[in-house]
Amino acid sequence: MPFAGHPTLGSAYAWLIYGGTPRSDNTIVQECEVGLINVRRDGNSLSFAAPSLLRGGPVDESLVVEAAASLGIDRNVIIDSAWIDNGPGWLGVQIGSAEQVLAIKPQKTNLTLGVIGAYPAGSRFAYEVRAFYSSGGVTVEDPVTGSLHASMAQWLIGAGRFVPPYLASQGIAMGHAGEVHVSLDESKQVWIGGEVTACIQGTVEI
Repeated sequence: MPFAGHPTLGSAYAWLIYGGTPRSDNTIVQECEVGLINVRRDGNSLSFAAPSLLRGGPVDESLVVEAAASLGIDRNVIIDSAWIDNGPGWLGVQIGSAEQVLAIKPQKTNLTLGVIGAYPAGSRFAYEVRAFYSSGGVTVEDPVTGSLHASMAQWLIGAGRFVPPYLASQGIAMGHAGEVHVSLDESKQVWIGGEVTACIQGTVEI
């Protein structure tokens, strides 16, 4: 896969806790297939600079209809859609509310879909996100998806509909509690991050 958010932050964190020393105190440069990715650190919080999209722009109406059917929703529920592919092949779908996002019951799909909807003003989270893809003919949901949050932010901040910084939620429908921080720096670079921790540690004997 050309790019994925969790492996980017996870491998950077593993490198740091096992003695890796970056050239800059606050920035690690990590090479992925999409190119060099800057990773910033602030304690246990890491964030990556969103890579440029490999594919963007409008989606054919026939695919929007297919996406709606895959998500088990009416076509008219979809506010907007776009190609937002930064490696995994994301097709982005914006619908009316976080409540509608959480109510999705996905059907079989051949698409790689990211769905987002807004929470009411004053909520802890600004948006709810869900991610679906096909694996062996079965539709799978990903609990938290850094690459999707990155390309969603690039799309919707660029369109003037999202105002950073904001906190997004993902995974509630699966019993998880993912929190993703989205920010924009002075150069208009999108950053995606959150808390990182080591779940497994060990050594390999050769």
